[in-house]
Amino acid sequence: MSLAIVHSRAQVGVEAPAVTVEAHLANGLPSLALVGLPETAVKESKDRVRSAILNCAFEFPPRRITLNLAPADLPKDGGRFDLAIALGILAASGQVPASALEHLECLGELALSGAIRPVQGVLPAALAARAAGRTLVVPRANAEEASLASGLTVIAVEHLLEVAAHLNGQTPIAPYQAQGLLRQILPYPDLAEVQGQIAAKRALLVAAAGSHNLLFTGPPGTGKTLLASRLPGLLPALDEQEALEVAAIHSVASHTPLSAWPQRPFRTPHHSASGPALVGGGSRPQPGEITLAHHGVLFLDELNSTEKFWKFYVSRWKAGRS
Repeated sequence: MSLAIVHSRAQVGVEAPAVTVEAHLANGLPSLALVGLPETAVKESKDRVRSAILNCAFEFPPRRITLNLAPADLPKDGGRFDLAIALGILAASGQVPASALEHLECLGELALSGAIRPVQGVLPAALAARAAGRTLVVPRANAEEASLASGLTVIAVEHLLEVAAHLNGQTPIAPYQAQGLLRQILPYPDLAEVQGQIAAKRALLVAAAGSHNLLFTGPPGTGKTLLASRLPGLLPALDEQEALEVAAIHSVASHTPLSAWPQRPFRTPHHSASGPALVGGGSRPQPGEITLAHHGVLFLDELNSTEKFWKFYVSRWKAGRS
């Protein structure tokens, strides 16, 4: 078979849209063309994939290879498509069965040796794969995080040879059994440690009970920051759905896999932070401080110095309403 299709997921903010990797082998001079709006890291994947396939003792087809990442109008970045591209080439050349890839989604960056490295944004992809009813193949370092999506079948792999042996039926890999992320209940700063400030404490309790915003005013040294740092400890623990949302944002924003069950975040951006740093965005959308404080507390110190942020935020809000 000269055509193979492998399913994967992109990362756009905290979403994980579906990406279909299509591999086609045709007659002609040996070449490899990668299309579908790939950015630099994705374009370089063809060199990583070629070396990984050869170092795993597979045959790299000496034919004209075309790789299409669909949809074509969705920008793709990062090394998360390496594994899907490699499996697409192997399936198109008949070295692994293409039929075994129909109900799989693959994420993972390939080393030149064929080892599979962890990637960012696995939890949003896991939630999307569960909704699509497919099995998710991920690097072993990301398997615990992916298992947070209860009901999803996760295949944890460390090397391209493992995946090929599993697809060929030689050495099937059992679904990953989650060990359970550590529920690290780190103590928040206690409001009882604050002496006096009866009115301010009462305001904190009211704000926590009703999920209200709160504004502290006063000269330096009166305890505004001290009091604000106690607010997360007054909020109830995250329920499962809230924890998944916080974990998904952490999965996108952090370069390391999630290692503990999340708690309510407390974000304290510097007063000189720009509007985009607070709101988020960019050519490759990234969450800002507002998003990172989801289900938690966003503490804006020196509010007078953040006037430019409010102007930026209000302009974005008005633009969204028009």
